[in-house]
Amino acid sequence: MVVIRADSHLKTPMYFFLFHLSFLDICYSSVTVLKMLMNFLVEHKTISVNGCMAQMFIFILAAGAEIFNLSAMAYDHYAAICDLLRYMERMSKGICVQLVSGTWTIGFFHALLNTVFISKLRFCGPNEINHFNCEFPPLLHESSTDTLTNQLVLLTSVVIFGSSSFLLMLISYIYIMFTIWRIRSAEGKHNAFSTCSSHLIVVGLWYLTAFFQYTKPS
Repeated sequence: MVVIRADSHLKTPMYFFLFHLSFLDICYSSVTVLKMLMNFLVEHKTISVNGCMAQMFIFILAAGAEIFNLSAMAYDHYAAICDLLRYMERMSKGICVQLVSGTWTIGFFHALLNTVFISKLRFCGPNEINHFNCEFPPLLHESSTDTLTNQLVLLTSVVIFGSSSFLLMLISYIYIMFTIWRIRSAEGKHNAFSTCSSHLIVVGLWYLTAFFQYTKPS
């Protein structure tokens, strides 16, 4: 992030999105890892209900914003490869700021929606969470009230937000693949594909690990 800010050669849309992706990764990991490291040093590993809610809110916010930031990066690759002549018009500074603001807004409402519903549950403590952080599914198991509404809200929001972000990336890469296919030179194909390869690896790791974590048998 410091290098991107300091180097004038990196004032491009791609590095603008990478800057915010790095910041999201810091938020995404810090909200869980710092508390986990603290628990390694103390005998009684506790967290308050309000602290748990705050941790879960920031976790969902960062996760939601990150996946839509990856969608914005996919659109940036689409504009760079499929519409190069109008790239600077499509990816102007104003549009980039709007895209990043949109990712944070979507992540905020996703987190707020789920946190508000779970805050209405009753927890008869102290409880032991079978996880290293306050995540949604383990918290539902600890509630002494009915959690059907929360499960429906979680499933609906994940399907809507997850599928929409995935669909945006899928459409972008379908256009990208068709454009790369029409490039005649092997060097041109290699350059175009190398632009997208690291992004595809990150997206693949993100979706595969999330799919494994939340669909594995209990």
